[in-house]
Amino acid sequence: MVEFEPRWRSDFARLNIEWIERWFSVEPADRELLDDPEGHVLASGGQVLFAVDESERAVGTVALVRLEDGRVELTKMAVEPAVRGLGVGRLLMAAALESFQQMRSPTLFLETNTKLQAAIKLYESVGFRHQQTLRPDSHHDRADVYMVWDPTTSGHA
Repeated sequence: MVEFEPRWRSDFARLNIEWIERWFSVEPADRELLDDPEGHVLASGGQVLFAVDESERAVGTVALVRLEDGRVELTKMAVEPAVRGLGVGRLLMAAALESFQQMRSPTLFLETNTKLQAAIKLYESVGFRHQQTLRPDSHHDRADVYMVWDPTTSGHA
């Protein structure tokens, strides 16, 4: 796992645009974050992580965005199609949870869509729990699932 550097900016966008366009359409909130991860993720104390292969090619990414109220959103998790199913997502998730714990925030949450069943199963397996209502301040029209991480059920407490 490597942390964000400017050389990874285009990979952050490339990896995420692939899955967003495959399942949905790129929304203004996506474009803002993908075009300026320094301003929309890093400036608030968040992180962008990358899984890279032996040839130094980014094959996966995930972002942790710290909100003004101190909560952290896990977002923009993507794995290159050629390496899906090989554990890259699980490695990204483990690194993201470790980074989150170092951020000392009270809450880690994510939004997703019911179409993304493989991702939802991964989130559930590491301790994310479905919430009864959607996040009221969501910035994605496609979000129909809201989950919050419960470290007591994940083995990462």
